[in-house]
Amino acid sequence: MSYEKVTQAETNTIIGTKQVLKAIKNGHAKEVIIASDADLYITSKVSQLAAEHNVPCAYVDSMKKLGKACGIDVGAATVAIKQ
Repeated sequence: MSYEKVTQAETNTIIGTKQVLKAIKNGHAKEVIIASDADLYITSKVSQLAAEHNVPCAYVDSMKKLGKACGIDVGAATVAIKQ
């Protein structure tokens, strides 16, 4: 389900943990997608900040599939869908 959201919003996505954190802080993130197989040290920062800013989080099982849904050739740990 979340892979489809990312694919449909391909031009309105922010890829990468640093950029996602910045988007949440600036109020530009409508929803955050987190790969469950990503390093917990990285994803915990994103999920915690999203919770603080009331941004819904969805989880997917694979970084590789999430990256592919974004149209990139590498895995993505976190992706934000823009407002």
